[in-house]
Amino acid sequence: MENSNIYDIVVVGGGPAGMTAAIYASRAGLRTAVLEADAPGGKLVKTFAIENWPGVKSINGADLAWSMYEQTTALGPEYIFAEAADIEDHGAVKTVLCKDGSSYNTRVVIIASGTVERLMHIPGEQEMIGKGISFCAVCDSAFYKNEDVIIVGGGNSALEESVYLTRVVKKITIVIRRDVFRADEVIQKKVLANDKIEVIRNKLPQEVLIKDNKVAGLKVKDAKTGELTDIYAKGIFPYIGNDPVTQFAKKLGITDENGYILADENMQTKVKGIYGAGDVCKKFLRQIVTAVSDGAIAAQSAGKYIESLQES
Repeated sequence: MENSNIYDIVVVGGGPAGMTAAIYASRAGLRTAVLEADAPGGKLVKTFAIENWPGVKSINGADLAWSMYEQTTALGPEYIFAEAADIEDHGAVKTVLCKDGSSYNTRVVIIASGTVERLMHIPGEQEMIGKGISFCAVCDSAFYKNEDVIIVGGGNSALEESVYLTRVVKKITIVIRRDVFRADEVIQKKVLANDKIEVIRNKLPQEVLIKDNKVAGLKVKDAKTGELTDIYAKGIFPYIGNDPVTQFAKKLGITDENGYILADENMQTKVKGIYGAGDVCKKFLRQIVTAVSDGAIAAQSAGKYIESLQES
């Protein structure tokens, strides 16, 4: 295999972790490619306001994503719009196979493919995606101007997007399955102080209500009594967690039972030359700051590994 056809590092995923890995790798003089099937930035582009990014009081997610993208591409890594389908481990060389039939040979793979929004798995949900069910309040809020909407979930994302939507919609009903939120106290206070938001607790989604091939509301069940109730709304935004995008890496044996990448403190998996970074990894905290930290560590660790290959 000709060395000219081999990358030093292929980063799978163009979110904060992936772009940071590419920045560090490129600055180290390593031939780097970033594979991304969607818009640069990952979930950043779906976030209206980020208020825990050090040094900036508040910044729009899409703006931060674009800033990262410009910084990354200015350093020279190849940015390839493709979706990974498989990774083959040939020892010192790995091959990343993509769904479009392309393939890329590399000494190192950094998996920074992030996560995808979790579905409610209830009747009517799948067919109503894009017809009243959305996973991006920032993207789709304009469709619900002066309408009632439902947000399912009690974590930070659910509450932050609820506050954002109050700028546009008439009323928001937040449905949570417990008595209490799982979000930071700061955002809880904002939600509870907003007259446009109603919180319904101890309710489990049962079925998406449909009328004229559009979302009409949500049927919920009381977690304590079993009583069924219909909540009427034009839109539903599920924010109930995420699942890792790692199907392409399963056969490598580097994921846990839930599909998250298992990596050590140097972001190295048990397969030499394959690293994880960002939300796709099994970890305690999934935030932008932890993702960029992972990306930097993964790139530095990968650089040392590549040096060891050259010395052997």
